Amino acid sequence: MNWLNSRRLRYLAGLTGLFFALFALLRAMFYFGFSGIGQEVDVSAATLAQAWSVGLRFDLRLALLLILPLALIAILPRWNLVSAPAWRSVARAYLSLAVVVVTLIYVFDFGYYTYLGIRINSAAFRFLEDFAISSSMVWQSYPVVWILLGWMAMLGGFLLLAFRLERATLDRAPTVISRAQRSVAGVAVALLIIFGLLGRVAGINPENPVPLRWSDAYASGNTTVAALGLNPVLFLIDTAALVDTPYDEALVRAHYSEIATYLGVDAPDADGLGFERRIGEQPHALVRPGQTDGTPNVIFVMLESLGASRVGAYGNPLKPTPNLDRLAAGGWFFERFYVPVTGTAKTVWASLTSLPDVSKEGSATRNPLTTRQHLVLNAFEEHDKYYFIGGNAGWANMSALIRNSIHDIKLYEERDWKSPIVDVWGISDLDLFREADRILRARPAGQPFFAYIQTAGNHRPFTIPKDNDGFEPLDLTEEEVARWGFRSVAQFNAVRLLDFNIGRFMEMAQQGGYLQNTLFVFFGDHNNRITTLPHMAPAFEELNLESFHVPHIYYAPGLLEPRVIPDVVSLVDLLPSIAGIMGIEYTTAALGRDFQLPAPEADRAVFLLLREGSFPVLGAITADRLVQMEHDGSNVTFHDIESATPMTDIGDLEPDARDRLARLARGLYEASRLQAYRNRVE
Repeated sequence: MNWLNSRRLRYLAGLTGLFFALFALLRAMFYFGFSGIGQEVDVSAATLAQAWSVGLRFDLRLALLLILPLALIAILPRWNLVSAPAWRSVARAYLSLAVVVVTLIYVFDFGYYTYLGIRINSAAFRFLEDFAISSSMVWQSYPVVWILLGWMAMLGGFLLLAFRLERATLDRAPTVISRAQRSVAGVAVALLIIFGLLGRVAGINPENPVPLRWSDAYASGNTTVAALGLNPVLFLIDTAALVDTPYDEALVRAHYSEIATYLGVDAPDADGLGFERRIGEQPHALVRPGQTDGTPNVIFVMLESLGASRVGAYGNPLKPTPNLDRLAAGGWFFERFYVPVTGTAKTVWASLTSLPDVSKEGSATRNPLTTRQHLVLNAFEEHDKYYFIGGNAGWANMSALIRNSIHDIKLYEERDWKSPIVDVWGISDLDLFREADRILRARPAGQPFFAYIQTAGNHRPFTIPKDNDGFEPLDLTEEEVARWGFRSVAQFNAVRLLDFNIGRFMEMAQQGGYLQNTLFVFFGDHNNRITTLPHMAPAFEELNLESFHVPHIYYAPGLLEPRVIPDVVSLVDLLPSIAGIMGIEYTTAALGRDFQLPAPEADRAVFLLLREGSFPVLGAITADRLVQMEHDGSNVTFHDIESATPMTDIGDLEPDARDRLARLARGLYEASRLQAYRNRVE
């Protein structure tokens, strides 16, 4: 570690401190001059301290990132910042360019926030399309000359200090550093870089060290406080990485009429592309406002990586899910339930927003521009709301959607649990159910609640924890489990463990006194890899529908009589359907529908995104038909999913049905892209 001599180390540490001090100063300028906190918005001292903590950690990360190129030059063994004057010139040029670009972003950010009330993001690039108008507006609205003078003074002051630091460190006489000192310095530098870039030092899961993300700035659920916690440079980079064109209004307009009919829009508006409708109390509601026996609770349980083909109630001969099978027999069992897109984060998005996540890059939860959504769930005004996850809710920035979109949500995650972390996904599902049960039991009697429990154990590495309440894995052969769709015995036992934990949770609910007055809603988020599915219709394997076809059960022994639902139902229909059962009125502009309402398309159909990426494949499915096509509407094929030969294109035999379903699929895709932005709360 010869590069850890006092000259180079002091220079790099000093520059890091200079950048950090500059960003902290700019953050203070934003707080006192632009944020509105203390004038327009009052927040508690603890909330304010949390926002500052997050913001300063972002500032340290940016400072370290800016120093990394100079660190690479500094550690060169021969030609480095000490021995080579040429590298000094490169370093000065880099520093000058870096501070110019970074501080300019801050200047534009302050103006952007003054103008729109949000931190600068990739949407700001749209002003470049009308540069003449935008520049005139800036000139007429702001004291541009004074701003430029202040900016230049800041630049001059920073560079003066940076160049003095260079002379005071790199030009000084070398000093001898002992081996022990080098070791201590090496450890200290490594820790600073690791924890500085990670942005957190507590509550870290070593197997899944989720770094500080922009969603952490939104922990309070207040956008003004969140603005204080963001770093404009890093936030701009995060949003600029979203290269997908958000939506195409012309394409939505071309399909507007059929989508408005599909949704039952109250007052269709093809010009404004409005999808809003008011849904009143339904005749099929099983709960009425003001009923004397108390409003029921609602618990969503997301079943990680559990496809319908793995569940005994859907025909799996190994019957690995006796508890879910029992609940299906005693509740509402959905034979044809589909997630519109596969992936855990996309399922969380769809189940809460009632919109398919059709993002081409990543997931909608990762998009800072779409995380604050209008939700049907917020019409559940009587219910206290909880979200329970065993791991870190910052994964895929899901916490931003949860905290910003659900009113008064209480989010519990990895750092909140007393139970031990068992793997990359946090605590075990059994402990998650125990922790959730403990919180729900402690609630005031008679106060209804909504709880979302996100399991994770049925996922690699398929951990079976030591504390498993007596669960015993079955020692079957790999060949036997592969015959019925499982990739391994470990995967098979993970499904069994998930089901076992569901059974234990129902026992907890019974003992806790809330079983009879709760509507339990179980749904898979997607299927994971399968082998063969001889127990399912050929279409599920040959047309790759097994990834989208997941178990879905309503169970409420004190409320619902057993029923089999043969209709095609989508995950986006979840909250509208539950609101219908609960007798809750709501307004929505999302794409989910109460499945108990008549479907205008007669043969009920739902949207599927059959392939993601830059060139997605779209689909729409009914009880017995599937249409699929490229995202631009080309290569349309039509399939009988009840057929023994489902790959056969029967479009020429049923052209009207094919074309109608194809138009619906294209329209729902384009509307989903639009509504991710239009359905947000400004």
